[in-house]
Amino acid sequence: MAHDSIYPSNDFPEKSPSENDFPVNKRDNDIDTEQAYPITRTEIEAPPDDGYGWIYVLCVFLINAHMWGINSSYGIFPAHYLETNTFPGASDLDFAFVGGLSLSMAQFIAPVATITTREWGARITLTIGIILQTAALLGASWSTEIWQLFLSQGVCFGFEMGMQFSATVGMIPQWSDRRRSLANGIWTTRSGIRGLIHSLASSALIQRWGTGWACRVLAIASAFSCGFSTIIIKDRNKAIGAVQIASHTSLLKRPEFLLTLSWGSLSVLGYVALVSQYPPTQTRWALPYLKGRFLVLCLILEEALADPL
Repeated sequence: MAHDSIYPSNDFPEKSPSENDFPVNKRDNDIDTEQAYPITRTEIEAPPDDGYGWIYVLCVFLINAHMWGINSSYGIFPAHYLETNTFPGASDLDFAFVGGLSLSMAQFIAPVATITTREWGARITLTIGIILQTAALLGASWSTEIWQLFLSQGVCFGFEMGMQFSATVGMIPQWSDRRRSLANGIWTTRSGIRGLIHSLASSALIQRWGTGWACRVLAIASAFSCGFSTIIIKDRNKAIGAVQIASHTSLLKRPEFLLTLSWGSLSVLGYVALVSQYPPTQTRWALPYLKGRFLVLCLILEEALADPL
């Protein structure tokens, strides 16, 4: 019967395996591909949600906080440059160009940072970023002409931002699974909180010692904090099998990607315009020193509150 052919009865004797069922000399390398893939997936360890994983989250927060905090507090400096005529012949548009140049250089160097992270690891990429960050701030502190500020605060600091951001942007999901939303919420407050702290500190340093020593103090503080975090930090790119591609040109054929890219570019353009034009507006309207700084602090405080949302 057909039923018996599908569900054999216990009355039939057991059939011994034949050579067609199993190979006689089966080697260890002959593994069924359908069984191999689940084994590969189970070898990947799940991200830890507590313990040392939160230390890595804190390190990523500190690195990005100094990077974005210094970039946000740059709006404090142009007003003092214009008041004291630190760079003769420079206009408020030149100082706004410095802020935009740093962010554009960060995006320009991102493919290189992806390659160095893939080949040498995140720690080497972060070390390069720390060297560039320190050199940029020290160079800005000794700049006497506007083109020197373009190279230091614009190009060099922008390269630093691209190296550090590209090396750390994917680390938070690697160390958090169930509490990933909380970890990302902590990370997204880095620019607003540190921008507020850096702006207050920079304003006090400028009033007391000038822009030169303000940049030097920021260079020393950021180098120490980022250097300490880089020593502790560790990525899980090899553990999770991350594939880091420097340039994926096929994405340029997708309209949704182009729309997202345009949205990001326009958002950065508006951000730079706001941060860079507050201090020159203060000078143009002859506002008191504290009121002009208060406008920048209000903008950065709004950023700190809105980023997690």
